[in-house]
Amino acid sequence: MRTRHRRALIAGLVFAASTHAVAQAPAARTPITQTGEAATARRFASLKHDPLRLYAFLKEMPKGGDLHSHLSGAVYAENYLAWAAADGLCVATETMTIVRGPCDDKAGTPPASALLQNLPLFGQAIDAMSMRHWDPARNGHDHFFETFGKFGPASTKTGDMLADVASRAAAERVSYLELMITPDGGAAVAVGTTISAETDLARWRDRLLAAGLREKVLSAAKQRLDTAEARQKELLRCGTPKADAGCGVTIRYIAQIARAAPRTSVFAQMVGWFELASADPRVVSLNLVQPEDDPTAVRDFNLHMTMLDFLHRQYPDVPIALHAGELVNGLVPPEVLRSHIRDSITNGHARRIGHATSVMNEDDPYGLLREMAERKILVEITLSSSDQILSVKGAQHPLRLFLEYGVPVAIATDDPGVARSSHTLEFVNAVEEHDLDYPTIKRMVRNSIDYAFADSATKTRLKSDLERSFTAFERMPH
Repeated sequence: MRTRHRRALIAGLVFAASTHAVAQAPAARTPITQTGEAATARRFASLKHDPLRLYAFLKEMPKGGDLHSHLSGAVYAENYLAWAAADGLCVATETMTIVRGPCDDKAGTPPASALLQNLPLFGQAIDAMSMRHWDPARNGHDHFFETFGKFGPASTKTGDMLADVASRAAAERVSYLELMITPDGGAAVAVGTTISAETDLARWRDRLLAAGLREKVLSAAKQRLDTAEARQKELLRCGTPKADAGCGVTIRYIAQIARAAPRTSVFAQMVGWFELASADPRVVSLNLVQPEDDPTAVRDFNLHMTMLDFLHRQYPDVPIALHAGELVNGLVPPEVLRSHIRDSITNGHARRIGHATSVMNEDDPYGLLREMAERKILVEITLSSSDQILSVKGAQHPLRLFLEYGVPVAIATDDPGVARSSHTLEFVNAVEEHDLDYPTIKRMVRNSIDYAFADSATKTRLKSDLERSFTAFERMPH
């Protein structure tokens, strides 16, 4: 029995298996003769306190776009281990980190393939590389962020990762993804290390551009994205009769900046990403990543906003999305909680805010909520990671306040592989924790396309497709 179980588990790691739909026998239910939005809303109200039927309903519901997703954190650890095994990589079992060879069992770095034959070690690796079996009584913040260092060289397979997340998105009725990545493989940082920091940002930018930053970033990013997307299409069999549904998912990229890095790296990436987003329509925005409470990130926060303020004036057509307010009482000193969201909007020119969990800790929070509503600053709501990183959920989360004050919101996944979550489960959390009705979640879905950073023609197509999908969905019996 154990042998059969192990073989089944290993077989499930093969990527191709994730692209097959799992047939389910229909549950017994009373036929619904009325169709349309009102009838669907009534049906939803009758089942939203039934966890199994709620999940089934939300899984089939069109979900529009996922506007806040880190590509490396969107992949499940099982796939990282499978890719590591296929590529002959090793696992340092003391820390459960994927490393390059040579592998040595005696030194504690067996081949990754060996873990696929050792269920206890395999399970420990999954737990270390994700929040599976996470103990809420322990430090979820550190465990969450430490997982990213454990994927190692397996997380460089960008094309395989794109195929994985696109296929899963299609299965969940998600039609659009904005994925946070480092598109140039480090070209901007390499240039940045050769140019000393300046207090005069205009002069600093000029020196970076004179050193070939634009040309190097655009060339490296084009090559990497072209290669990754070709691999994605190959794996999904796009353009063939057996094409995976993931081929129909539209993907755009948000270039990420490591906010805990040295200032020379941060500014070089900012300049590089503004140049890249101005030249390559696949890259639609930029964002600061890494923990907002990191000491360097806290120290340099105002400087980062000053940099963005300056560069926004040079590249006014490039939209900005920012992580802000991914904080909580006790995590940082009270003064750090007072203005990160407002400053990200006012000085950082963010059109979308990721998390905003600490909005009520800001100075004049109600004024800020009204301003966000008036200026239509969308908040990307990521409930699983707020729970796991900050221990914030239910009534402690400000989702209801955003809705009450008319601040636009959209449900996003953040890092579904790390969080062991999915877009469907994020909607389930939203409904169960905040008692949302069908019109509200439908409005959130529409927001995820309305506030996307894709070009106008793409958005028009996505909005039209979404409305057709909702019409078909609302005609279905549930």
